[in-house]
Amino acid sequence: MTPVNFTDFDAEEFFGFNDDTSMFMMLVWILPVVIFVLYGQRIQLYITSTEIKKSIKKLDAYRDESKTELVQYLREHYGQKIDHDTRVDRLLDYFTIHPVDIDPHGIVPKIRHVVRSREEYTRRNIISIIPDLDEDQVNNIQTLLEVATTLQMLYKIVNHLFLTAKKQKNYPLILPLQMMLPFIMEEAVALRKSIPAFRQSQPVGDSIGPMIVGSMMLDLKKHDIAFQTVMSSTVFEDRTLVLLKARGPSSTVGRLADALDSVMQTKKFDAIIMIDAALKMEGEDSATVSHGFGAAIGGIGTERFEIEELATQNHIPIFSTIVKQSVKEALTLMTREIAEKADDIRQQIYDTIRTNTKPGQAIVIMGVGNTVGIPQ
Repeated sequence: MTPVNFTDFDAEEFFGFNDDTSMFMMLVWILPVVIFVLYGQRIQLYITSTEIKKSIKKLDAYRDESKTELVQYLREHYGQKIDHDTRVDRLLDYFTIHPVDIDPHGIVPKIRHVVRSREEYTRRNIISIIPDLDEDQVNNIQTLLEVATTLQMLYKIVNHLFLTAKKQKNYPLILPLQMMLPFIMEEAVALRKSIPAFRQSQPVGDSIGPMIVGSMMLDLKKHDIAFQTVMSSTVFEDRTLVLLKARGPSSTVGRLADALDSVMQTKKFDAIIMIDAALKMEGEDSATVSHGFGAAIGGIGTERFEIEELATQNHIPIFSTIVKQSVKEALTLMTREIAEKADDIRQQIYDTIRTNTKPGQAIVIMGVGNTVGIPQ
């Protein structure tokens, strides 16, 4: 191999300079390099900031629109007895402090207590704004309030990170925001478009679990088993089926873990089957049905923990069926493609029962998700 000789390297020849090269051409080559070295981060910050500003304006508009929709909903349905705007603003800015988790032992009950305390506080304040509301009306208003609160929080977080990076004139500080912004905006758009469905109590994509179990409850006797959660019992091929779902058609997810705990105190079960919506990955088709194991339930994790604890203590397997969909599909009006899967999934649930249980055994079937627009 012949070694390369760099001793004869001529910079002027490499860059195309010679005795006839004008000073202007030298500046054309050198000046951009100098500017980029000295001001590269600021230029990048300016370009990135322009795009982020557009997203922040959209988040601000979504936040204002969600609040306006909530106030209009209150006035249209329940009159103008008081100044809704002031009370709503107060609820939108209400915050929750996460419990101390230095010692993880017992953290789940603490989180459950804090979250349920906030839910009760919100419900009491809604009733104080408009007395004489029934439970279904309170649920719908509470959901609209949660949508508005989430949009406001997304706006505040994004705006804070942007202004901090701009104040420090530090481009690396804005990189995490730039990377996460597409996902944040996807969720924000989905929340904004979910408002009409919740206002009109129409099923959303996340309602597919309650829809399937609700159809299995038709013509059966129902009764409350936990807070905003109903239960029915039936027999399928000499097997006892206990059906659990949130009580519709108002906007609520119920308390399925409490319901499971109640039914397991009176009867021994041999299997738990959970049906829920799940976020699809990019490239996957919407309404794809998948089967697996483990507790299929979202949220902050407390109900999932409780269901797993109950199943583990009683040595009960958990079978899960999920319907994959995007964030937008999960929060907005249920598409026909997802709705048409209900009958097929119900038959697949029966196949799961036949395959994994024996005659004489008992199975709990749980419809997980928001039951808005879904009766039972």
